Amino acid sequence: MTKTDSQLQHDVMAELEWEPAVDHADIGVAVNDGIVTLSGYVKSCPEKIGAEKAARRVAGVRAIAEEIKVRFAYDPKTADHDIAKRILAAVAWTASIPDDKLTVKVEQGWVTLAGSVDWHFQRQEAERAASHVGGVVGVINRIEVEKRPAPWDIKDRIVAAFRRQANLDAGSVTVKTDGGTVTLGGKVSSWNERGIAERAAWSAPGVVRVEDHIVVE
Repeated sequence: MTKTDSQLQHDVMAELEWEPAVDHADIGVAVNDGIVTLSGYVKSCPEKIGAEKAARRVAGVRAIAEEIKVRFAYDPKTADHDIAKRILAAVAWTASIPDDKLTVKVEQGWVTLAGSVDWHFQRQEAERAASHVGGVVGVINRIEVEKRPAPWDIKDRIVAAFRRQANLDAGSVTVKTDGGTVTLGGKVSSWNERGIAERAAWSAPGVVRVEDHIVVE
């Protein structure tokens, strides 16, 4: 049964309240035609990410407009050069990230990551490491996954990975490949299924870009 916007708003607010990593007191939720807008303030970047993830878990959410701002409980704010040093140290301590290929720029607490890595999970790990550094307001991830020859059977590998997923209806997702670019389509019943399909596609050797056009019903 399709939820009304008011039902969806209630469910998202309940999920934010349920999530222990998020202080929901200063977060506002508005819904229009299944599109959820999150606004207000949180105390850290990880809390901001947690609020978005909580909203995505709710069945019926078609898309999210995230307008939450980070408002630190202390002042003065951490200097940008100190934030940059801490991010570089965090990346260096993460063995899976090739720190010699990355650059970090910080401006008024906003972090821009650039450079290249071999795998998509390394790109995600770098963003995660940066977002957990104190003083970070937000992270812009411009790290690219290096191109490599794509296996001739890349589509078959992705479809096989879909079929191994217990929480994904593999038949509902379509896969098109063009070299290292994968385009996903079809319809799924939840954001969780959509995320499973996208992660499975990124895990295939040779994938440098995933265009996710899967619709959440």
